[in-house]
Amino acid sequence: MFILLYGPDTYRSQQKLKEIIDHYKQSQKTGLSLKILDLKDEKFEKLQEENQSLSIFKENKLIILKNAFSNQEFKEKFLKEADKFADSKDIILFYEEKEIPLSDSLFKFLKKQAKTQEFQLLTGQKLKTWIKKEFEKYGFIVSPKIMDTLILFIGSDSWKIANEIKKLSTYKANKKSSGITLEDIEILVKPQIQVNIFKTIDAIAARDRKTALSLIHKQIEGGENPSYLLSMINFQFRNLLTIKSLIEEHKPYNLILKISGLHPFVVRKSYEQAKKFTLQELKKIYQKIFQADLDIKTGRIGPETALDLLIAEI
Repeated sequence: MFILLYGPDTYRSQQKLKEIIDHYKQSQKTGLSLKILDLKDEKFEKLQEENQSLSIFKENKLIILKNAFSNQEFKEKFLKEADKFADSKDIILFYEEKEIPLSDSLFKFLKKQAKTQEFQLLTGQKLKTWIKKEFEKYGFIVSPKIMDTLILFIGSDSWKIANEIKKLSTYKANKKSSGITLEDIEILVKPQIQVNIFKTIDAIAARDRKTALSLIHKQIEGGENPSYLLSMINFQFRNLLTIKSLIEEHKPYNLILKISGLHPFVVRKSYEQAKKFTLQELKKIYQKIFQADLDIKTGRIGPETALDLLIAEI
């Protein structure tokens, strides 16, 4: 039996790998016939040896292969002997912490013969759904505003988000509190990605498209997903609309903070940015963001191109 786990979201893929290992250990008499081979260091013959040797515990083996796709010699030899491994009762699990080219010969074979699961970086509603489930593991139900703020502060890095969720949940559990608040995030979570988002909005406000595009592309080159960046721009312009409307109504700052329901950090940044736009300008920009998102979801345009066009049209 073959299994393939792959993709850049290593937090979720490692969680899945752990789940498979735990299930294997529980389902076997001893669970000790587990082998992990890193093919940066090992050769094909090592897999052959492990597969052909009898387990002293008389149980099926779980053989985990890491970095197989970067070992060309291994791939060629494995594919020649693949049928023999397919007939084995052992489980051979390929684990890759990256995307794999669709043209890769081993990948093509495993897509047909293996149970496969890809772990792409989460964005949008999928990311929020995952965050919600992570909080629920610790017994907490959180609001959409909590999730939006956490994503704004951290980005889409699942490792960082999971660590912050654990920190927040432990903090509230120790205080014997039933809910996580925006104030808790302000106290415990150090903002990271939002700096570039706010800088991008500042560049847009200054009609400096060149700088705005440069900031966007630097974040993409740094590993951020274009769809995530668009969702953050959407999130921030929605905040600007809310705060600008309250400013137009001559609401004092403290009342804006209360009525908006936003994190104090976000209100502070947005309050200054909102002064750089008219209410009508913000409404037009928000409509363009909505259209860009719709074009992506309907497959009319790719996320990165949509971002470029959006910045160019604002």
